[in-house]
Amino acid sequence: MSHGDPGVAALPTLPRDADGPVFAEPWQAQVFAMAVRLHEQGHFTWPEWAAQLSDQIATADPETEYYEHWLATLEVMVARSGISSPIELAERREEWRHAAATTPHGQAIEL
Repeated sequence: MSHGDPGVAALPTLPRDADGPVFAEPWQAQVFAMAVRLHEQGHFTWPEWAAQLSDQIATADPETEYYEHWLATLEVMVARSGISSPIELAERREEWRHAAATTPHGQAIEL
């Protein structure tokens, strides 16, 4: 997508620099890469992904960051494909929250 692409312009929370869309944080690139890899492995089609992402964006708070939509969409697609259950995803989120809260600033978060 080019910087002047109307699709990019329609996503005001999409991180960008002078050249166009960018990842603002490492986790955003990781979520993007996981979605691409799961698609490549056949867990969902790209049209299925795009439809779910569109639904997520349309129904979420307008202030939600763009890659938060990717994360929410990834969680739906992972649960839908049977890779992980919603309960397992919730447990993992809580493990991450706890680990992040108890890890000293500047150190890598470990589960």
